[in-house]
Formats: sequence, structure tokens, C-alpha cells
Amino acid sequence: MAAPLYDRIGWGYGRVRRTEPRIAAAIEQALGDARTVLNVGAGTGSYEPAGREVLAIEPSAAMRAGRPPSAAPCLAAEAEELPLADASVDVAMAIYSDMHWRHRDKGIAEMVRVSRRGVVLLTVDRDVARRYWLTRDYVPGADDLFAPLSSVTSLLPGARVTEVPIPADCVDGFAHAFWKRPHALLDPRARATMSMFARLPSLVVESGLARLRSDLGSGEWQRRNRAILEVDSLDLGHRLVAWEHGDR
Repeated sequence: MAAPLYDRIGWGYGRVRRTEPRIAAAIEQALGDARTVLNVGAGTGSYEPAGREVLAIEPSAAMRAGRPPSAAPCLAAEAEELPLADASVDVAMAIYSDMHWRHRDKGIAEMVRVSRRGVVLLTVDRDVARRYWLTRDYVPGADDLFAPLSSVTSLLPGARVTEVPIPADCVDGFAHAFWKRPHALLDPRARATMSMFARLPSLVVESGLARLRSDLGSGEWQRRNRAILEVDSLDLGHRLVAWEHGDR
């Protein structure tokens, strides 16, 4: 996992990246009646399920330091080398972290290895995310953070895939959350913990945001994105992948 990146942008992460209840509900449903859960790439603890025995894995010191006292116990480790025995938890889950691993295939194989029942993974399908106006019109290349959904499902054959639409008032501060609130992305404080921006050269980000500011001022953004202003949620490629041992 990309610990150096999050050691740089992880300070204050927990204040911005909050649990969105509608996304959390989808994760809870996918976990079923699992009692023990491993959270891989756990960050500051968003989406860790209540009422279950949770162990977190997080490589970034900044992120571990930002975990509240109420968060699950957390080990410093990476997805590709989980420090657990085979079949030691009911379910291994990863929420928006697989795109930061060095080797997605090794990370998923490790999740399969340590789980008794299966794997729950919330990821973003690049093929759908490319339609997002931010990366389509202003910051091309930013969606390279993601990968085609097949890069996950090919490693978890037989998995169930569920679309997770993003509500217009999403409280989690990832870049897709602001699809209907474009002015928010002009605030550097809002962007400070977004890996989508942190990975790009500053000149690319600055020029793209300058075009966005201009288009918002002229009304061009509103004209171009008129259709999405009429809806309350949007499919931006967020996919919940649930796999059980025996699905192969």
C-alpha cells in the first residue's frame, strides 16, 4: 500500500474522510453475520463495522495516528503481507484501499488466505469513473488511480458485484462526493486529503482547476452537466464486490 503518500496527506484525514451512512449500510449488508472482520488499508477507521470484532491493518503512520480511541486495534502492515494465520477471521474487507496497493493480486490473495468465509471489497471501476466530469473535462489522467473492475473480479471469480451510487450530499470527502458541488473542489482544504489530486503534478491540477473556476463563472459547467443536476445520486463506478469461499 502507498504509505509514503498517506504519510504526506494523511494528517487531518479523519476530519474530511467521514463515514457516509448509505455506503456503510451497503458494506454492513455485504458482511452478513460475520463476527470477526479484518479491515485492510483501514485508514483512520471509516466504515469499520460496529458490533463486530474488528482488526485493522494500515501501513501509514499518519493514518494510524489519526485513528480515534474508539477505533479497532490497528497493526502496521501491508495488504501483500498480512500478519495473520490462514482462516483466522470470518471476513477480510478493504474499503477504497485496493487502488493504493503495490500488487492488487497479492493483496487479494492474502485476504482470501486469512478469511474463513470470504472477502468484501469496495472499489472503483475506472471504465465508469472516466465519465466523471472532473476527470473527463478538467484533470485527465486522474482516474488512472483506479483500474477496470475486471482486475478485481478476475481474482475473485463468482463474486457478487453491487453498484454503490454516490448521493449528492455524500459526507465522505473523496473527490467523487462533490459531483453536484463543484465549487467545493476549488477549496484547497477540501482537496488536501484526496489522493486523486496528490498523485498528479501540481501544474496539471492548477490548470484544470483554473478551467473549472472559469466554467463555473461563465455557466459553461452548468450547461454541460445539466442532466446530473436533476438527480439525487450518481453512478461513478463505485462497486461492492462480495466473494465467498466456495464461489470459485
